[in-house]
Amino acid sequence: MKKYFKFIVCFAVAINMATVCFAADTIKIGVLQAFTGPIESLTPPMASAAEFAINEASDSGIFLGGKKIKAVRADSTCIDAAAATAAAERLVTVEKVVAIVGPSCSGTSAAVATKVSAPNGITTISSSATSAALSEIKDNGYFFRTAPSDARQGQVLAKITIDKGIKKVAITYTNNDYGKGLSESFGKAYKKLGGKILMTSSHEDGKADYSAEVGSLSASGANYLVVFGFIDQGGKGIIQASLDSGAFDSFIFADGMIGSSLTKHFGKDLNSSYGTMPGGQSEATEKWKSIAKSAGIAIDGPFRGSSYDAAALVILAAQAGNSADKASIQKHVMAVANAPGEKIYAGELKKALKILAEGGEIDYVGAEDVEFSEIGEVFGSYQEMEIINGEFVSVKVH
Repeated sequence: MKKYFKFIVCFAVAINMATVCFAADTIKIGVLQAFTGPIESLTPPMASAAEFAINEASDSGIFLGGKKIKAVRADSTCIDAAAATAAAERLVTVEKVVAIVGPSCSGTSAAVATKVSAPNGITTISSSATSAALSEIKDNGYFFRTAPSDARQGQVLAKITIDKGIKKVAITYTNNDYGKGLSESFGKAYKKLGGKILMTSSHEDGKADYSAEVGSLSASGANYLVVFGFIDQGGKGIIQASLDSGAFDSFIFADGMIGSSLTKHFGKDLNSSYGTMPGGQSEATEKWKSIAKSAGIAIDGPFRGSSYDAAALVILAAQAGNSADKASIQKHVMAVANAPGEKIYAGELKKALKILAEGGEIDYVGAEDVEFSEIGEVFGSYQEMEIINGEFVSVKVH
């Protein structure tokens, strides 16, 4: 009986020691995305892209001398700042992540950056938060983003609209930082180029019926409706009410409305509608498309390449400092993102990790031509997306 007891004790100790060793040799990175809420159809491929980068580096056997990396998912929703902050806090205090990829949306990103990232010294890189207001937040240098600011997206979309000969529009925007910022950026640029905005109004997400909002917008006399909303909530509801009533059949979108779930629902009823989403056409983006396709990651919507880039930058920053220490990661993000150094594309993380391990320098180009400004933001390019035969098609890069 004593021998049996000793065996149990030894076995339990062995398991416990193995768990401790696993923990010591595994680095955790938070993947904080809006898995529920108004863009929930967009986020699964984004998370998969980030996790693809994490697995690529983890499997290399080179990261920090052979340490493994584990992705830990958490839900930032998109519109609930308190829930996003609580999720981020759990990642930091319970899961002990060394950095966070996310959050998805602008309002929740501002909350997480100021209430969790900055106070805890956690590098946080959003791949999809685009509000221009994020350039001004007090993040102590811990918040970065691989998606370009809406200050530029509004300008690009305004010029496309004028170039198409559309001189009068009505605008509806989701009532948050993302929607307001886009509406202001687009409106200012559009009017400067000679366009006229017949009406601008906000809408709330989560309503069952948007016929009243659409009725007011239609009364303005506009034939084109600009929808700065979310694909799975108010933006979709606005389109449904517009088509049901016959008020509008031509729409102009930004990135929060571009995805296959929209065209699957409305199909050819949206033909000739168009919009913009981040992304370009270059050696980097072509390599990424090939890699994403082989990995089964859909590229029919925004922020997939930028999600890969966000995770990759965290990993490469850790390797550059030869440490998973939080402060070291933040210190080296800019160094691996920009020149000088050997250019690194998506799918080349093992190569990059080896260069860094040997004391060399890299210039991470990644999936979407990453180049950070002095405040850790990318300038970015935009794809003009038009709905042709019921599907979004990239027709031009701006």
